[in-house]
Amino acid sequence: MTTALIYLVVMLLVAAVVFLLAAVVFGRGEELAPLPPGSSPTRLPAEDITGEDVSGVKFQLVLRGYKMSEVDWVMMRLGKEIDGLRQRVAELEAEVGESARRGARS
Repeated sequence: MTTALIYLVVMLLVAAVVFLLAAVVFGRGEELAPLPPGSSPTRLPAEDITGEDVSGVKFQLVLRGYKMSEVDWVMMRLGKEIDGLRQRVAELEAEVGESARRGARS
């Protein structure tokens, strides 16, 4: 009976030492103070967002969050879509400008 009690006490001591060591090494899990409600460290320009802006967005890491590979895939896809749309708008604006110049010459 005393042997089992000694094993139990030793196991509890080992578990306490491992827990304290992990707490010292890893800390509380937060490197910075929490942000105020409604704020975000994520930055995007107010206007003229490009695909590069979208692909450069980084989110906070949290214990329970989104799967990062999926977020990265969506951000890459959105960035390509934005770049494609901006290129198409530029082409159409060039066509309209050229049509206006031709109309002015006639």
